[in-house]
Amino acid sequence: MPRPEILSRTAFEEAFARLGSAPLTLGVIDLDHFQNVNDTLGHSEGDRVLKVVERLLSGSLPTGSVVGRVGGDEYAVLLPETVAETALILFDEVIKHFHIHRDPQWPRGLGLSVGLAARPAHAATYGDLKRAADEAMLRAKREGRGRACIYVESRMVLKSNYYPRSQLERLSKLSGALGCTEASLLRRALDDLIEKNRGAL
Repeated sequence: MPRPEILSRTAFEEAFARLGSAPLTLGVIDLDHFQNVNDTLGHSEGDRVLKVVERLLSGSLPTGSVVGRVGGDEYAVLLPETVAETALILFDEVIKHFHIHRDPQWPRGLGLSVGLAARPAHAATYGDLKRAADEAMLRAKREGRGRACIYVESRMVLKSNYYPRSQLERLSKLSGALGCTEASLLRRALDDLIEKNRGAL
């Protein structure tokens, strides 16, 4: 079976767009304590670590998967027609394999943290899905690193304390019309607000 190539960030996002609205899971993979490799063993060894991760990802994923390098030591994976729970099992094995076969000279804390978010369960657009997967990845790091976590939407139980009923009803209708969650709409609005007022921060 041919290994999928490692795409650039732009090519990865274009691959996402080509999948249309098909169900999928997006995985975001970040190396734990990667900077320690560069600091203690040098950048050439850091490059070798990244090559090991890339071979592991492209060799462990099912046919049709898409792999991209979206940051310095951050990778993303698209798993078409795959629910988050199935992806969790798959990435648990990937993380375990990396840990078992890691080079003994690498820093002890070096590992993989993975965040998973699914369409349509968690979000529809790439931006919203990536934010959800990033949030899940950060939770994996908070919970001890070297693990995979599925995005869990924060229930905004107190939103009625902040917004009048008429606005909440309109938000609900808009959510249904756009096919995305109320939380993702509010996050998007907050992102826009922060971006417009970045100079004040």
